[in-house]
Amino acid sequence: MREITFDIETANTLPALSRSDLSQLELSIVGIHDSETGEYSSYTKEELPLLWPIMERADVLIGFNSDYFDIPILNRYYPGDLSKIRSLDLLVEVQKVLGRRIRLQSLAEATLNKGKGGDGLKAVEWWQKGEVEKVREYCIEDVRITRQIYEYAIENNALKYKDLKQTREMKIDASSWRLSGEGTSLTHTLPL
Repeated sequence: MREITFDIETANTLPALSRSDLSQLELSIVGIHDSETGEYSSYTKEELPLLWPIMERADVLIGFNSDYFDIPILNRYYPGDLSKIRSLDLLVEVQKVLGRRIRLQSLAEATLNKGKGGDGLKAVEWWQKGEVEKVREYCIEDVRITRQIYEYAIENNALKYKDLKQTREMKIDASSWRLSGEGTSLTHTLPL
């Protein structure tokens, strides 16, 4: 089964009054981990034609807040429909258990004993200053953290999170996250 863990960064932020209008956000970087190769890579808007064949052959797209943020933004650049590819949004899975959203930082600190190296606003600032490599590194680090959280949940059927200053554990049924048997690669969402 080919799992593509991914994250995007944007080149700008949303004005305070239009927080739900993702159409105003421009893509800067997409970072991925490809389970088939074990490699991490990243792509700017101009490099997206290199990403599409990888995404197209994914059995599942794994992200954090990806169903409501990353996929809709990335789909604006994709010639097909990424929502047709099976996805696993770890934030949705956490929200099912806790009944609320929590930050990736909270999961990373409690589950992996490490934090993130910045935040999305800092990545926008770096991008606007032309510090593309910093944005790539930050995005790949988010992908690495997301991948490690996913693997921890698969192995332990649980995740940890920070609730104020206290670390708590939540049970997560991750048994259905991986497809059994052969994958379903080549989803044919690109116009052929």
